[in-house]
Amino acid sequence: MTKAEIRELLVETDVIQEGHFVLSSGRHADIYMQCAKVLQYPKHASTLAAEIAAKWKEEEIDVVIGPALGGVVLSYAVAEELGVRSIFSERKNGEMKIRRGFELKPGEKVLVVEDVVTTGGSVKEVLAVLEDLDVEIIGLSSIVDRSNGKVKFNYDFKALLPVDIKSYKAGHCELCKKEIPITRPGSKEK
Repeated sequence: MTKAEIRELLVETDVIQEGHFVLSSGRHADIYMQCAKVLQYPKHASTLAAEIAAKWKEEEIDVVIGPALGGVVLSYAVAEELGVRSIFSERKNGEMKIRRGFELKPGEKVLVVEDVVTTGGSVKEVLAVLEDLDVEIIGLSSIVDRSNGKVKFNYDFKALLPVDIKSYKAGHCELCKKEIPITRPGSKEK
């Protein structure tokens, strides 16, 4: 798929929404993204997973890991495409951990997958957990890179679609000045 086709799919499935949004950070933006909306369709999840898997076809990956919650479905779909195991990490008491009996064997080659990278926080937490283990981190991928290339990792990062989202401090919002109605989306809203 081309970047334009990926973007079109994300618009069609209402992942990319345009308007005036208050983000969880409190900043205002003209675009809001919810990647879970595309992953609710197994066909689309498989298509995007195949695109990610193709970026790593030259590597011998043993395990794909994604941080809960955003990376769980995608990491499973990418692992299926690669024919390898899928596990996920999750926070317990605010700390990212590998739980539920999941184990990584010494020397295993691991790919980290996330739905969207904005600040890279969750991915960096997963990487820190993996760096304490005797595994080889091959790299990481996401459907969307919202960081506009600003997030840097110590590993190869291959996103399907970079998306530049302008955001504003609440008191300096161009959208507020234009009196565009505000929407407060997110997982905490109904």
